[in-house]
Amino acid sequence: MKRIPHTFTIVFALIVLSALLTWVVPAGEYVREEVQGREVVVDNSYHYVDAAPQTWQVFSALFNGFVDKADIIIFILMVGGAFWILNNSHAIDVGIMVFLRRVRQLTRYRLVERLGVGNIIITFVMLLFSLFGAVFGMSEETIAFVVVFIPLAIQMGYDSIVGVCMCYVAAHVGFAGAMLNPFTIGIAQGIAELPLFSGLEYRLFCWVVLTLIGIAFVLWYAHRVKKDPSRSPVYRLDDYWRSRAADSSDAELTWRQRLILIVLLLTIVALVVGVLVWGWYITEISALFLAMGIVSGIIDRQGGDAIAKLFLEGCKDILSAALVVGLASGIIFILRDGHVIDTLLYGLSRSLASLGEVASVGVMYLFQTLLNVVMPSGSAKAALTMPIMTQFADLMQVSRQTTVLAFQFGDGFTNMLTPTSGVLIGVLGMARIPYGTWLRWVWKFIVGLIVVGFFLLLPTLWLTLPGF
Repeated sequence: MKRIPHTFTIVFALIVLSALLTWVVPAGEYVREEVQGREVVVDNSYHYVDAAPQTWQVFSALFNGFVDKADIIIFILMVGGAFWILNNSHAIDVGIMVFLRRVRQLTRYRLVERLGVGNIIITFVMLLFSLFGAVFGMSEETIAFVVVFIPLAIQMGYDSIVGVCMCYVAAHVGFAGAMLNPFTIGIAQGIAELPLFSGLEYRLFCWVVLTLIGIAFVLWYAHRVKKDPSRSPVYRLDDYWRSRAADSSDAELTWRQRLILIVLLLTIVALVVGVLVWGWYITEISALFLAMGIVSGIIDRQGGDAIAKLFLEGCKDILSAALVVGLASGIIFILRDGHVIDTLLYGLSRSLASLGEVASVGVMYLFQTLLNVVMPSGSAKAALTMPIMTQFADLMQVSRQTTVLAFQFGDGFTNMLTPTSGVLIGVLGMARIPYGTWLRWVWKFIVGLIVVGFFLLLPTLWLTLPGF
């Protein structure tokens, strides 16, 4: 078997490839203006500019990436440090084992035994996180949940990939089939001059279809791994998680551990309420988890110096993931500073004019999907592409809602495999899964979702749907 390159090697190779593109692709830009607080492209404003081929900038990409993604990087470090303090109490590990022992007692009921306790837990958790992704665009928040659900998956006889799927993949499947996501649908419909969140009924149908497919795939994989754990691509890598699980296999919760789990539960509730009601983002969530870590350390009878030491150990443990986030973000700087992103957008968008309805929608969808590999920010991509795509939709007599849906699907699926996604790299760092291993496992699933997304777009061309 060929050795998979290190994540740093893969990302740096993409930075070098992006730099080479700046020597080949003509430099050009769109004029942009601020509309209602957002930067949008001015119609018919593309023009060529002086070439800016990138050379030594491949080495400054790390610094630029760190500056650009400082919020996510600090978030990763703070969450890693906070959970290291909490995990020192073994409250999560022991709590999960106690929970599973209680749940397994339900197998005396024939229906539960038939469905399988593991299947019920996976389905319920994935439905919950998919709903979070669909309603308020949960993404970065999943980084904090990885260290909760991986131990649960390991205790149930699965692997760390199943744990990642329960929260991260579920949330991003919901994100792709979102109903009310303000960061993608809200911005895209606003630029397309559509009523906010119109077309909700059909998007709800899309969310149900995509979520069921995601759950079915994870349940199939989980069953396969449980039957033969050696078939897991992370079987050896999961020794770390299995060793933690073994330490708590027969333990019972102390009153201090119970209190720490209550603090964790209250933290999760506060996170959900804060995001939905008060519009919290990374700053507030980071502070919330830091407070959780400190309170957990105090309950665990740790002194101030001990808590500080545990926090630093946690930051050290997750530092490599933070470094990769900065490096991956550098890819965008190379392409942007080389003035080639707008040229690629201009060339592809012009080709849509001569195509039929189905082909045009397919190309728009493919374009949004490929663009998301190098520009994972949904808000930035909406501001860049929707002013142009809506014009072509009008020319081809395609609903603007269809254009928004093509953007939504294109923006969602590839978030789960692109190395330019700081969230993905952060999640993999928390899970201790190398990017190459993850890519080799997930790519077929993502291709399947992309194909399903295309077929979900087609009814919007021929059927009279609410809001379309």
